[in-house]
Amino acid sequence: MKISICSELFEGWKMEEVFEYISRIGYEGVEIAPFTISNDVRNVTKKERKEIRSLASSFNLEIVGTHWLLVGPKGLHLTHPDENTRRFTEHYLCELIKFTSDIGGRILVFGSPNQRSIPEGVPFKKAWNYAKEVFSACSRFAEDYDAVIAVEPLTKASTNFINTAEEAIRLIEEVSHPNFRLNLDVYSMLDEGKPLPDIIRRSRDYLVHFHVNDDNKLGPGFGKVDFRPIIDALKMINYKGFISVEVFDFSPGPKRIASVSLETLRKLLRD
Repeated sequence: MKISICSELFEGWKMEEVFEYISRIGYEGVEIAPFTISNDVRNVTKKERKEIRSLASSFNLEIVGTHWLLVGPKGLHLTHPDENTRRFTEHYLCELIKFTSDIGGRILVFGSPNQRSIPEGVPFKKAWNYAKEVFSACSRFAEDYDAVIAVEPLTKASTNFINTAEEAIRLIEEVSHPNFRLNLDVYSMLDEGKPLPDIIRRSRDYLVHFHVNDDNKLGPGFGKVDFRPIIDALKMINYKGFISVEVFDFSPGPKRIASVSLETLRKLLRD
């Protein structure tokens, strides 16, 4: 397992500063939130994409992929009853696949709680089929770019659509495409009320990416989560992907969050 960190933590930093710092302290990868580069990736030129890829490479960093996919532009929604809205969402997700590939990434973590929540008045079954249709089309598109869309179960407080690994796996099985898989997130898994190692073991055939964060929305080592059984479960299923630090509370500052999280994870991986 290798360790990466999500880019939005470093708000206000230049990309070169972010890459230099995280590489220097020992991170092996970076996960990019597209909105930190542009509110619409269609406006990011081929030249700019190549420069991002080269910059990461110059610091011996792997761009793992992207997340927070549908923050912008306006008008994106996975389960909206309006067909034009869903087609726009499908089109833009395909643009994100191209962008992710162009900057050297492979994994697209699909969280986007606001843009996937079922609107009032839309029956669950219809919303499910809407999502299935979009993900099926985009997974076929992703195949040509060797990209993988990784759907992420999120807490009930953040969305009313796909709150458990079990629900995500059911959607993955129905889409039935190798380029549509699973991302698990520690903070979101806590909401399930089940032992986290059990969730990980049951997800072994679908898991391609893993977000690490603590119960207080900070990084590993800042809260009460015991990460030892989590790492042990990942080792047990022979998980070989990245474990990526993603936080939702930036208050301790990016340097402290990045360094404490990294040292916590390194110690667990060494033991």
